[in-house]
Amino acid sequence: MKSEKIPMKAELFTANDVFFTEEVLTGEQVLRVTKNPEILADDEATFAQFATDFKDGTIEVDVLSRLLPDAPEHARGFIGLALRIDDQKNFEGIYVRPTNGRAKNQLRRNRAVQYFSYPEYKFDRFRAENPGEYETYADIDIDQWIHLKIVVKGTTAELFINNAQQPSFIVVDLKHGENQHGAIGLWVDLGTEGFFKNLVVSN
Repeated sequence: MKSEKIPMKAELFTANDVFFTEEVLTGEQVLRVTKNPEILADDEATFAQFATDFKDGTIEVDVLSRLLPDAPEHARGFIGLALRIDDQKNFEGIYVRPTNGRAKNQLRRNRAVQYFSYPEYKFDRFRAENPGEYETYADIDIDQWIHLKIVVKGTTAELFINNAQQPSFIVVDLKHGENQHGAIGLWVDLGTEGFFKNLVVSN
C-alpha cells in the first residue's frame, strides 16, 4: 500500500463552496477552512478538495474545530472528510460534531459522528429512515485535536478516532457503491472554523 502525506499548502487544494487559508496553529502548518455562508443547507459539497483518485484505502487526518462568532444555534463544530468525490461532486462523507461528544443530553451524545452520502442521503433522511444506524457516540470535544482514520474497502468504511484499536463507527453499505472513486475533501459545515493537519492518503 502506497502512503502519501499531503502538505497543508493552499495551492494543492481547490475550494468548493468554502474559503481556506494556510495558518500556523500550535506551532504547526495547518489549513483553515470555513464554509461559504451563502450555502445554508446542511450536508452539502463544502470542502477544500485534493485531487487524487481514491477508491479503496486509508485516509488519516487531524482535525480541530471552533464555533465562529456568528455560528447558528444548531452549530456543532461540524468537521470531517469527503471521499470518492467524482466530477459531478457526488461523494461519501463522514464527519464529527465535537460539541455533542460531551453534551449533558444523551441523545446529542449519540449524534457525535455522522455518515452521509451526497446528494441523496443526508443526515435528516437517515434519521427518518434508519434512526441510529448512520450516527454514533464518540468521546470528543470542541477546540481539541481529533485524529480521524477512515479505512475504505468496497462498500464498507470504518472510522477510527484518536488511534483507537477498534473502529468507533462502521458503515457497511456506502450508498454510491463499491465502484465510486475520486478526490478527497476537507469538509466543514455552517458555523465551523475548521483546521486540518497531517493528511495522509494510502491507496
